[in-house]
Amino acid sequence: MTAIFDIIEQNSAIIMIGMALLIIVLIIITIVNIAKCSSLKKKYNAFMQGKDGKSLEDDLIFRLEQIDELVESNAANERNIDLLFKKMGITFQKYGIIKYDAFDELGGKLSFTLAMLNERNDGYILNVVHSREGCFSYVKEIIAGNPILALSPEEQEALEDALSKE
Repeated sequence: MTAIFDIIEQNSAIIMIGMALLIIVLIIITIVNIAKCSSLKKKYNAFMQGKDGKSLEDDLIFRLEQIDELVESNAANERNIDLLFKKMGITFQKYGIIKYDAFDELGGKLSFTLAMLNERNDGYILNVVHSREGCFSYVKEIIAGNPILALSPEEQEALEDALSKE
């Protein structure tokens, strides 16, 4: 036991310096903690200014109700978007139109062919032929980008134009 006291007695200056450094570090940590507590107290007082416990509780309940409404509204929006995407699949999304002169004696390109396709390339080709005797229209069905009946060059061109619009 006396050996320990001898070591302490011989190194007392080093131990005193170490203790002084430890005290300085602890004082610095204490000052930092006091500053942080002061800052936190200021923020708390600013948050609670003009509020009592009941009004703060009412504000929190109101905000939570708003969050619930937003969650419900978001779910309704997602359902509506899904429904719109399902309906869009059957709407005509791709079009191709070609104007032409059906007969050499008429000018002005009054005849036309209109191809209308959905996203699966199903749809119709509408061919309207204008002549001196009248105007005639024909419809041909398209399934998966392929015509059911033979197409005229103008109809084929309108179909290719519609198919190129992905």
